[in-house]
Amino acid sequence: MIQKPRGTRDFLPDEMEARRSTEAKMREAVRRFGYREVCTPEFEDLELFTLRSGEGIMQEMYVFEDKGGRKLALRPEITAAVIRMYINEAKVAPKPLRWCYFADCFRYERPQKGRYRQFWQFGAELIGADTAMADAEVIMLASEALNATGVTWDLKVGHLAFMRNLLAGLEPAAQRRVMAHLDKKDFEGLAATLEGMGKSALNDSLTALVECRTLKEAFEIAGAIPEKDRVEQTMAILDAAGVKYSLNFGIARGLDYYTGMVFEGFAHNLGAENQILGGGAYRLAHLFGGDDVASCGFAIGFDRVMVSLGDAAPAKDTIAAIICTDEGRTFALAAARQFRAAGIRAEMDLMGRGLGAQLARAAKVRRFCCCDWKTGGRCRAGDTKRPPLGKSRNSRCCRGSCRGEGVSFLLMSSQSSSAVSV
Repeated sequence: MIQKPRGTRDFLPDEMEARRSTEAKMREAVRRFGYREVCTPEFEDLELFTLRSGEGIMQEMYVFEDKGGRKLALRPEITAAVIRMYINEAKVAPKPLRWCYFADCFRYERPQKGRYRQFWQFGAELIGADTAMADAEVIMLASEALNATGVTWDLKVGHLAFMRNLLAGLEPAAQRRVMAHLDKKDFEGLAATLEGMGKSALNDSLTALVECRTLKEAFEIAGAIPEKDRVEQTMAILDAAGVKYSLNFGIARGLDYYTGMVFEGFAHNLGAENQILGGGAYRLAHLFGGDDVASCGFAIGFDRVMVSLGDAAPAKDTIAAIICTDEGRTFALAAARQFRAAGIRAEMDLMGRGLGAQLARAAKVRRFCCCDWKTGGRCRAGDTKRPPLGKSRNSRCCRGSCRGEGVSFLLMSSQSSSAVSV
């Protein structure tokens, strides 16, 4: 029997419905900020990724040659492809550009929980804005997108100017070695590496910077930095907007990639591999033959979001069958939208011939009339004893006889013997 490739998954209908529901919430969140969706090819010229990350990244990628001898790669991430698209298609477009995307990526690595060889990213890029407001906007956007999913997480915000100021005296290769220790919180290895470089005096300052949690402390540790005003403005905007975050000046990934503000998000229930969000300010376009345009963006690991949601995700086996007549279709559609907004699968069933008939034979079906949903329990057919939708265990239905609205509901959940409130 042929099996699916290692590190990939099959998604059955219930799981796809949960994924699409969560995806829709994230799309709506970024739409409210004015971000519009773009799409890039699943494979790109290999050089697009090696230019930024070096030849070493090829060990983590799916690389191949086409029949014309061209070296191509399945995309391991989407930011580089979006910037390439900006250079090719929108370099002269009015700025700033607000773009978002949702797509699958591919990395050749050991599969583990929430980490697969084919995975999905949801992200956004703000291209052509170089201000504190731009930095804050992208952080707020990422926060809104993740909060919309219902996942429980923590946001960490930092700025690389502090770290760069402390490491200014080291060669780039030495900086990368130091940052690797900081990224892993390997303070013993950090001390040994700095001692070997003859820079032991840096150890205390770097450790203190990683552990500090206020701007005042960070400025005292790192000294005067040119970006002081911008950092303070960014944090002030976040505070005024009510964004919940904590400062972390030990964010060490991407020192040769990000240029200033950086941020990360961590889910509460994923153990060691709990990062679900990463982003910051960067300049990539000049590497690919474009202008030196300031950009800022983020990517959310959608698969980890779904794993993190776990029990918080809508119950896969809660189903609402909305039975309607031809005359009741408009009202039934409005009801379906409300069920779906509450995370309940809702199916319209004309005259109860389809899903409604199946649910009617189930042991844990609850039936409600249209008045229960629309008027809070005051059935206009004369039955005044039934409480509102979601409060009754043994409701009857007038089967649409109340003023001929022609709509009733069947709601089934194997998780609970009581009805689901919407």
